[in-house]
Amino acid sequence: MLDLTLEVAPGACDRCATELPSTALACPSCGALVHRERLKDLAERATRDTASGDHAGARVQWLEALQLLPAGSEQHRIISGRLAALAHTVPPAGANDEKATLGWKQGLGGAAAVALFFGSKLKFLLLGLTKASTFFSMFGFIAVYWSIHGWPLAVGLAGSIYIHEMGHVSMLRRLGIQAGAPLFIPGVGALVMLKEHITDPVVDAKIGLAGPVWGLGAAVAAWVMFLLTGAAIWRAIAELTGFLNLFNLIPVWQLDGARGFHALSRQERWIVTGVVGATLWLTGVGVLWFVGAVAAYRAFTGEPGPGDGATLYRFVVLVAALSGFASAIP
Repeated sequence: MLDLTLEVAPGACDRCATELPSTALACPSCGALVHRERLKDLAERATRDTASGDHAGARVQWLEALQLLPAGSEQHRIISGRLAALAHTVPPAGANDEKATLGWKQGLGGAAAVALFFGSKLKFLLLGLTKASTFFSMFGFIAVYWSIHGWPLAVGLAGSIYIHEMGHVSMLRRLGIQAGAPLFIPGVGALVMLKEHITDPVVDAKIGLAGPVWGLGAAVAAWVMFLLTGAAIWRAIAELTGFLNLFNLIPVWQLDGARGFHALSRQERWIVTGVVGATLWLTGVGVLWFVGAVAAYRAFTGEPGPGDGATLYRFVVLVAALSGFASAIP
């Protein structure tokens, strides 16, 4: 089950219990900042961006932080000063033009790759929305998360989940297996109901991992849009898409990772466990603890599959690539 619940600002100050107006940025009694955890996260990101030379990225983080601070506060003054300093940052002569040219080339190359990936499948993706159950359940899903997190994130989240599920549908059609249309369920995500039982573990693995493969494509598309526009919402969608698809690789219950594990031999399962451990060490993505722990348990005690090199390759590539996108989420 996917837990998509995000932190919501409390109605009372967690330091002195004073009742807070919905628009409050600081407690009127003790002065505690309402959004201090978010501000801490934004400051860390801005510091990393500045250290890596991404001044535009740092500016986006500081601008968002500025909106969460009272106008007359000392923190507001400090961040305003940092924004002013960033505005006067001048790169060496010619470096800015060269960097901009390279960035546009990379962005256009990425956009071309995304267009090539989704272009041939656009008609197929639109066809899925003609199913009443998919369309209306997606609409309800968006409405629920719109009321909590705003429409950009709600629509982006629904779109990435839809692409993930259509990856399953595409593979099912390719294999000639009957299945229902994607059905959205708030708090869960979405699912596709099979109309026949799959007995071949390699086939089951192909179907299961097709969702995260398409989900990875959705994360890449969102990241390319972030590079082209600089809009922080695209970065957030890419990160959340990476996290959700990585969560789906936990080899338990009906998640996609469990279906992928059906085809793996005991040795291949230990290889996946090792890759997950190495990726956790490199990225620090918290959900990898769950992926690795369950993978190790199933490698040690579970009934092994027949072994399939293609499934092993897909699994380890997905773990590494999705962790890259999810690395900004604790």
